Amino acid sequence: MSSPSKRRDMDVMKLMMSDYTVETINDGITEFNVEFHGPKESLYEGGVWKIRVELPDAYPYKSPSIGFLNKIFHPNVDELSGSVCLDVINQSWSPMFDLLNVFEVFLPQLLLYPNPSDPLNGDAASLMMKDKNQYEQKVKEYCERYAKKENVVGTPKDESDDEISEEEFSGQSDSDDEVVGHADP
Repeated sequence: MSSPSKRRDMDVMKLMMSDYTVETINDGITEFNVEFHGPKESLYEGGVWKIRVELPDAYPYKSPSIGFLNKIFHPNVDELSGSVCLDVINQSWSPMFDLLNVFEVFLPQLLLYPNPSDPLNGDAASLMMKDKNQYEQKVKEYCERYAKKENVVGTPKDESDDEISEEEFSGQSDSDDEVVGHADP
């Protein structure tokens, strides 16, 4: 086993052994979803999001792909794809960082300190700069509507259009081996 794959295995295991709920995709450890709670004392407190993580073959030398699967109103998160605009993940990633850093530091910092001058969601950035009270109200509305525990666990995709599909997240089209929804119990 090569060093990057050992490191990938170790980082995923550390994340699974922490307080985060991790749901693997296709029984592998290169793609998985993580249940993420909004940081305390923020507009996002009480919100629960499903975060899609994809680890490239070159991880930890290349950064993971991170995206919100349920909707969030934030200047640095694309509302349609869930993609995250975060410098430390997109440009200044270092092998010194690990997956726990993403969920314990980077994402909480993103939600606590949005950057409207580098937006992926122009509407959120504009509203934040022009009318902070209305922006805060819209953030709270999105949290109420899309970021509840029931939006993250146990909701088949075909019952709700509030989650972003895997195709929208990855930018790929349908494939024959894709499974839609959840298996019957």
